[in-house]
Amino acid sequence: MKSYIVGVGMTRFEKPESRDWQYWDMVKEAGGAALADAGVDYGLVEQVPAGYCFQPSTAGQRAAYELGLTGVPVYNVNNNCATGSTALMMARQFVQGGLADCVLAVGFEKMKRGALGGGADGGDFKTSPVARHYGIMAAAHGFEMSPPTAQIFGNAAREHMERYGTTPAQLAAVGAKNHRHSANNPNAQFQDVYTVEEVLAAKTIHDPLTKLQCSPTSDGAAAAVVVSERFVVAHGLHDKAVEIVAQAMTTDTAESFGGSCIDVVGKPMTAAAGRKVYEDSGLGIEDVDVVELHDCFSVNELLTYEALGMCADGASGKLVESGATTYGGRWVVNPSGGLISKGHPLGATGLAQAAELVWQLRGEAGPRQVPGARVGLAHNIGLGGAAVVTLLRR
Repeated sequence: MKSYIVGVGMTRFEKPESRDWQYWDMVKEAGGAALADAGVDYGLVEQVPAGYCFQPSTAGQRAAYELGLTGVPVYNVNNNCATGSTALMMARQFVQGGLADCVLAVGFEKMKRGALGGGADGGDFKTSPVARHYGIMAAAHGFEMSPPTAQIFGNAAREHMERYGTTPAQLAAVGAKNHRHSANNPNAQFQDVYTVEEVLAAKTIHDPLTKLQCSPTSDGAAAAVVVSERFVVAHGLHDKAVEIVAQAMTTDTAESFGGSCIDVVGKPMTAAAGRKVYEDSGLGIEDVDVVELHDCFSVNELLTYEALGMCADGASGKLVESGATTYGGRWVVNPSGGLISKGHPLGATGLAQAAELVWQLRGEAGPRQVPGARVGLAHNIGLGGAAVVTLLRR
């Protein structure tokens, strides 16, 4: 059974503690906007997957209750940075499997200021779900005092530079591009524009990554209304509907733990999910016009270019440098500003990517509109690990 997104909404992504609100306020705003966009009453919603990482158990219920007290089932989803797209995938599966005609996926996060830790519970790193991932990094590169997430991705960047000759300026070009894109996004946490030189000159977080190549912690929420084809027909939603053509999730395999930080941060997972989506849809990366991908750090955008088949292994630095991934190029990647500049409230990110693509494919993205966009691809990845690739078509 086909599935469609007929309504999307999101809050502005904010610096933590800069706005007086709670996570349920965020969901009321984003979920209400998605329902209003679709023209659907909450009473028609049959299931609610709710994604978050840092709120307590059953926070999804507390948040959804702000939209209505209908007794609808709420499923709490936690998949690290891939949480939002996991909630979206669950919504699609409910519809695709014929279990529901109308599902609301929500994702939200209220975070603390400062860099994310390494996933250790109470300081005991041995209990961390990602201890094995960081063990691979430590064996190859040691362990430094920089923030753990920046460190593992920064070491992936070092490997890419050593293996392929990628330059610091090419990594910085990702940050400069995404900050430039976010200048046209009123929902982005940052709207400042920087040159490559300014990105390079920013504070080093873990060499070669500077602050302007790293996603910030953020507060915010996003939501999507996912429905069946018969719901679209019954409610006259053809003008709103964007089809989820294909979607795939992969988790770590033995390849992830072969000793390389490039692999342990998720490139093989992304490649496998991308292949599955292309196979299931009959479309390829050459058919895609606009991409929202998981640029938690600049290097991950380069790794994702390669994993999705946008270029050969090792050629991603030259690809971004050439202008192929911005307006006027072959694809527009992260027109929203991406995680680096739009912000990264973990539970909301994957759904915010979907919202951006729906606006792009409907021609509703305003000054950041990608001309003639008909096919969009979203990529959301969580260390630990999960990679979700979604292909959308108008």
